[in-house]
Amino acid sequence: MRKALTILLTLVTLSSYASLIEGAGVVTQVENGNDTLLIFKDEIHLRSKRGDVNWFKTDGTPVATNTDEIYPDDGGYYTELSGVLSSPVYAFLYSDADDCTLSCVPDCDATTLTLTGDTKPFAYTRMDGTTATYARACTIHYNALAWNTEQWVDSAATIDATLHDGNYNLPPLYGATAIQVCYDGALRTRFGLDSACFEMNVQPDDIKAVKFQLTSLATAREDDPQGNNERNRPNTQSIITSSSSGDWSGPLEVAFYSNPTPGVKYYKWTIYKASEPIVTRSDQDIRYTFSEPGSYRVVCSVNNQFCTTDSMEMVVAISESYLAVPNVFTPNGDGQNDEFRVAYRSLREFHCWVYNRWGKLVYEWTDPSEGWNGNIGGRPAAEGAYFYVIRALGTDAPKNASYIGMKAVYNKKKASADEAVIGVYQLSGDINLLR
Repeated sequence: MRKALTILLTLVTLSSYASLIEGAGVVTQVENGNDTLLIFKDEIHLRSKRGDVNWFKTDGTPVATNTDEIYPDDGGYYTELSGVLSSPVYAFLYSDADDCTLSCVPDCDATTLTLTGDTKPFAYTRMDGTTATYARACTIHYNALAWNTEQWVDSAATIDATLHDGNYNLPPLYGATAIQVCYDGALRTRFGLDSACFEMNVQPDDIKAVKFQLTSLATAREDDPQGNNERNRPNTQSIITSSSSGDWSGPLEVAFYSNPTPGVKYYKWTIYKASEPIVTRSDQDIRYTFSEPGSYRVVCSVNNQFCTTDSMEMVVAISESYLAVPNVFTPNGDGQNDEFRVAYRSLREFHCWVYNRWGKLVYEWTDPSEGWNGNIGGRPAAEGAYFYVIRALGTDAPKNASYIGMKAVYNKKKASADEAVIGVYQLSGDINLLR
């Protein structure tokens, strides 16, 4: 009676010897190496294409005799024996694994995810006595933290695995996240079933692992329509990285940011000049002004009561001082060389006086990034030669350095820097104003 009422929703026919047997109902066929498996959604229904036969399990145990189809209740691993041994058919009844639970143990270097329960793997014994298992696929979903050049953001992460009762190894977790283990995606799609997942939430207090991203921001001069005449000075707020090339003009103020993940509690900063530590701090972010020439390493690491990160570092190189004076400028408003300015880097003191041909002081300034625009008393000065006197000290000058030999007044005798003292500049000469 049952045979007559059966509705064949799907019909799967097997190849080779197994083509003598077919599965009816809602069923899908999968290949596991050289083995063919039939997985049924609601009930196992096997049919013989040769008519009535005798049915056995692979160990030779009889299942049914003289019939062309069987509906075994418990599933199993069946083959057909009728004079000649045919290829086996391994048949299974699909079932959810919805009685499983998840647990998670986050640690410093890895996360252990444990699935506990009956995952009902498709295990079977071949006719030669060997055993095999068909791995049920699953995908683990969680949120990882990823650095997007400015901040940490949630980044969806997936791991493809197999459904099993036991542990899964995940990367370390750096923030709270929901974890899902979704299983049998392809099988459930074929059966028209909704997705099936186990889920748990990892809370902030569960997180142990820590990491950070070291960034920095150098202080820049304000925008200047004439162009920055200080060599190797950032024109805008600039991020300094460990791959920055060249030496920066000092003094250079730099803010360093640790950009920690949520679990970080403690910070360790060390600034080295050559190999000597000169600054140690424990703030989340620090600010430091590099004044003296040399190569500096800024090293940071973070930790909490559980974990410590590897250190990250940046290199900041401050150049020796430099001062160069032009011999002509053209204040005609064309935006090119409109001011008398020096080119410099790494100066800590500067003063320039400009005199006319009769020795009268017409202009002076103390900020080397500025200059003379060619006006006297608000009116354009006459073309011709003017005389300048400059005194300056570089950041590489001795702390007790002083000027020698020349007063800062008009004197047609040309002065030059004391070359015996590094970073001390005493310059004078003609500057030609052309319009």
